[in-house]
Amino acid sequence: MPIFERSSESSVTRAIVSEFTREMNEVISSDVVVVGGGPSGLVAAYDLARKGVKTVIIERNNYLGGGFWMGGFLMNSVTVRAPAHKMLDEFGIKYKEFEKGLYTVPGPLACSKLIAATCEAGAKVLNMVAFDDVVLRENDRVSGVVINWSPVSYLPRPVACVDPISIETKVVIDGTGHDASVARKLEERGLLKIPGCGAMWIEKSEDAVVERTGFVHPGLIVVGMSVSATYGLPRMGPTFGSMLLSGRKGAELAYESLKEQG
Repeated sequence: MPIFERSSESSVTRAIVSEFTREMNEVISSDVVVVGGGPSGLVAAYDLARKGVKTVIIERNNYLGGGFWMGGFLMNSVTVRAPAHKMLDEFGIKYKEFEKGLYTVPGPLACSKLIAATCEAGAKVLNMVAFDDVVLRENDRVSGVVINWSPVSYLPRPVACVDPISIETKVVIDGTGHDASVARKLEERGLLKIPGCGAMWIEKSEDAVVERTGFVHPGLIVVGMSVSATYGLPRMGPTFGSMLLSGRKGAELAYESLKEQG
């Protein structure tokens, strides 16, 4: 006796194409686009989606989570400093206290729970999709993102002439880490100056990242390591508390902006 219900190759293909097309049509015009699906981007998308904000994550890799899968030096024990461990409680992520104020958690556990919570909150995800450029409107306000399939960038130049498409949005959140990819597109146009990350200094960096999280240009918020790159702050290395808190602050600022825009 067969175990599975009957189906066909064409039905499977039709299901994939129709469902992806339906979801793509939904996000072409969004309230918030989060570029980068690392921990800060995931938290921002989670908080916004829970409030009913139409949110989409653009991720160039086939997986979400960024460096949150690993701690450091290919050792996947992630560290979080107080008070950010309280956010682990919120997501039901079990952790251990290594010393006062410093906690460890398995990266795969923390990352997978955060991804699941973000998707279940209603945030949409376009993975294997690369950020290519910004959409600018009146007064150079960031009003969308230009995207293309990630593999296009790997094609030989003579065959890589694949035009991108755009997503319109009210707010863009740059969660692309050290690259600060969205902010750097504004630098190319003389709208910002991006010095890049400074040398490592964990204690100073984590506080500074959260404090400086916010709008760097009309329509554009930086979170996480993009904050460090944009302002030339020290890097914090393999600890992730400020990534979580920065994502939350970015979501709060985006939500307030949406209310002001009506």
